[in-house]
Amino acid sequence: MRRALVAGNWKMNKTIEDGRKLARDVAQGIAQENPSGVDVLLGPPYLALTAVAETVSGSAIGVAGQNCSHHPDGAYTGEVSVSMLRDAGATHVILGHSERRELMGEGDGLIARKAAAASAGGLTPIICLGEPFTTRKAGKTLEHIAHQIEHSIQGAFTSPPPGGFIVAYEPVWAIGTGLTATPEQAQEAHAFIRERLEDIFGLECAQETRILYGGSVKPDNAADLFAGPDIDGGLIGGASLNGGDFLEIIRAARTDSAST
Repeated sequence: MRRALVAGNWKMNKTIEDGRKLARDVAQGIAQENPSGVDVLLGPPYLALTAVAETVSGSAIGVAGQNCSHHPDGAYTGEVSVSMLRDAGATHVILGHSERRELMGEGDGLIARKAAAASAGGLTPIICLGEPFTTRKAGKTLEHIAHQIEHSIQGAFTSPPPGGFIVAYEPVWAIGTGLTATPEQAQEAHAFIRERLEDIFGLECAQETRILYGGSVKPDNAADLFAGPDIDGGLIGGASLNGGDFLEIIRAARTDSAST
């Protein structure tokens, strides 16, 4: 059985002290409720990584970086390496988010290099895929996703890496807009991603890889979205900035909604 995973992407929000408080609230809520079968990650901004990792130390919560460089070190002003993320306490890193693709001009090839570097350096990459509205409207969603899988994932790994990877499907038109894919739309995309992973890496990899949904997930729609057999949890943006909302989404991802 694939364990459900709920990951919070805080983006460029929360100071160090704010991050400590939010992490503490989430950790205390999870400790009180002990939601079975759900893994939890917090993705704070770089400056708050160490503080958040220290706050959740000893709990079941992990910490993810929001991006990384594919270079191990060197004259790359403003960049953060895999080893720096690990030293700060991260176990995972989010790569290829649509905001990085759209706003920072990151292409599939660069994302593949980052994913390979992250995996080789001991972090589990969370590789984001998703289509803009014009692509969905044109009926080319699956074609777009297939291209991203080929160049962002297959381009990074010739075979499944030892530590595995996680995929996050995030329709661009549903990120921060209040719009959300229907449960049927989300399941269709997730099932397609799993089929492509089986074609490329084999059945075992496809069955073991967790595929998350992201895009305006909220407490009132999380359970319906997570009910899809190929949807293994969520990569949560805005709702992860509120401890109460995030805990409700974690509840929605309990074992009985996780895939087999």
